[in-house]
Amino acid sequence: MAGKFEVFKDKAGEFRFRLKAGNGQIILASEGYKAKPSCMNGIDSVKKNAPLDERFERKDTKAGNFRFNLRARNRQIIGTSESYKTASARDNGIASVKKNAPDAPVDDQTVKA
Repeated sequence: MAGKFEVFKDKAGEFRFRLKAGNGQIILASEGYKAKPSCMNGIDSVKKNAPLDERFERKDTKAGNFRFNLRARNRQIIGTSESYKTASARDNGIASVKKNAPDAPVDDQTVKA
């Protein structure tokens, strides 16, 4: 199974997206957006920027874990990873975003069936 973006509303009523790998694991999550079109633009930005290694900011946490941010050309953060126990696991997460994001379909969970 290939990766996919899920669009959903959070408890505060804001739109968010998450990128899931083929195994269902969340590999990137967005900030909250007031408007759905802004959220969809965020997904488009992830698709454009994910193939570019220089857009990934690798970080160490105060707790000794590892995470990353994906930044747009203007340096704005467009997605954040979970916390990983090792730098190697974080780098695998980055590789998964690079692989899954560019062609991932969008599952809009805000549309009523």
